[in-house]
Amino acid sequence: MILLDAQNLTVTRPDRPLFEDLSLTLSTGDRIGVLGLNGSGKSTLLRILAGEERPESGQIRLGRETVISVLTQRPDLGTGSVREAVGEGWEAESILDRLGMGDHLDTDVRSLSGGQAKRVALARALLRDSNLLILDEPTNHLDIEATEWLEARLAAFRGGVVLVTHDRALLNRVTNRILAIGRDGWHLTEGGYRTHLAAEAERLASEERAEASRRILARQELAWIQRGARARRRKPRSRLAQAREIIAGPQRNSSVRDRDLDLGSQGGTRLGKRVIDLHGVSFSYGDGPTVIRDLDLGLDPGSRLGIVGPNGAGKSTLLDLMARRVEPTSGRVEWGSTVRLGYFSQQGRPLPADERVRDVVAGDGRQIGPEQSALLERFWFDAEAQRALVGTLSGGERRRLELLLVLARGPNVLLFDEPTNDLDLDTLRALEGFLDDWSGSLVVVSHDRVFLEKTAEVVLAVSPDGTCRFVGSGEQVWATAREDRQRGTVRGGRAAENPRGSGRARNDGPRRRSPSTLRRLIEATEREMAGLTARREELMSEMTRPGLDHAALAALGRELNEVGAELDRTEETWLALASEAEDNLSG
Repeated sequence: MILLDAQNLTVTRPDRPLFEDLSLTLSTGDRIGVLGLNGSGKSTLLRILAGEERPESGQIRLGRETVISVLTQRPDLGTGSVREAVGEGWEAESILDRLGMGDHLDTDVRSLSGGQAKRVALARALLRDSNLLILDEPTNHLDIEATEWLEARLAAFRGGVVLVTHDRALLNRVTNRILAIGRDGWHLTEGGYRTHLAAEAERLASEERAEASRRILARQELAWIQRGARARRRKPRSRLAQAREIIAGPQRNSSVRDRDLDLGSQGGTRLGKRVIDLHGVSFSYGDGPTVIRDLDLGLDPGSRLGIVGPNGAGKSTLLDLMARRVEPTSGRVEWGSTVRLGYFSQQGRPLPADERVRDVVAGDGRQIGPEQSALLERFWFDAEAQRALVGTLSGGERRRLELLLVLARGPNVLLFDEPTNDLDLDTLRALEGFLDDWSGSLVVVSHDRVFLEKTAEVVLAVSPDGTCRFVGSGEQVWATAREDRQRGTVRGGRAAENPRGSGRARNDGPRRRSPSTLRRLIEATEREMAGLTARREELMSEMTRPGLDHAALAALGRELNEVGAELDRTEETWLALASEAEDNLSG
């Protein structure tokens, strides 16, 4: 069933078009991911599809039975309690609990943090009886378990979904079509995120081949013009200049940025042997429960430490302790004498909306210098964007500006608190590449599975009772972190014992299991995976049978969610077992 048909949508800004003649048809079962640079118009498109904003031209037709539910980037919950904002009933309470808001049912929505408000708005959007979900960054502020639950729910949703997200794992597992908005227009790819990446790579390769051919033709024409008769000499001057421009460099528009994000020059001073050490650190807010309990932690030069845990467990508090923004209730935090800290916080830093971007970077009423201007250019703030008022920037552009201000100080220790929120994928990839080559020390709190796996080499799980445990790295992290969310066993350790951060914690860790034990466990897990996969296929087949009423479909959908979540957990267990077996062989 067609839910929505958009034809020839066009939206422009004073300095540039966002998208032109964009056409899109959404039907039942579509899962469309919308990609694009910060400021390219992704959120604007979602508001237009939701009927909250009108395009400059084009039209949208809704199906007769279409009911839309919307999650905006910065939702307005109005007044009243969380329960009143979402609705009464067991299902509302269940969804809020899944999203980590089960203990806040009677909290006034006006007292919620931005992340809490986003989760309440997401619960409200999912609870509404709709057949078209339009979601803007739904995984922002979700922990690992909540994100995986959302994946399963979206996969089982029988209607259509349009979403903007930076979560590449979610895109890969949920979407079946990708709409990319770029400087050369928009592109719709049938298939998920992996298919989109392959198509994008081929398209760029094709453009490069076309560019090479164009340059050959330009050289031939230039040679012909220069050899031509004297009578032609006055006429072809403009064409001669155009040919020389073509030969000098590419003029093509690209769906990716015209140049890479150059972060390589932003290295800080060299670190000494001591970076940041926590000795017996505990922390609690007033008379409240202990958030961090008796933690000994050492950050070594060049280490890459990731921090995971459920929302509210104390991850941001731990970063604040390491940054010495708050003092521990007991214990002490020590810095090395060479530490130059950069802190990229989840909340962001206040920026004056009525000042221009270049003036914010220059600071203190000074004129911007050539080095600062060049730095802005490298962060994709061209001359026009440098003159823009901060208040006119998109959420992603503001985050990119905040990142620029942090790195411009040349830190040698970076503390990142959910850095992927609101950054586009180009910036994320560039940041990942920078961190891979950067010689400083990194501590990153993130629920973005891809980003964490690419940047962290040791991961610390923080539990709600304040205890912490090192949980390895890579895929193994997610299974172990879930198992440990109610307990923690590490009281001490170094984040890294060598310059690249691949060392182990000082505690001995779990005893190694024998190869035969691991083999039996792997075989048992594979049998369990096969059974769950078969049951998932059966459920998906049953849901397509004609004549099913709403109650039967809902029951099948709930079971499909449960089976999908169990299959994900089993696959992660298999990966952890396989990794352990490989470590035994290499050890």
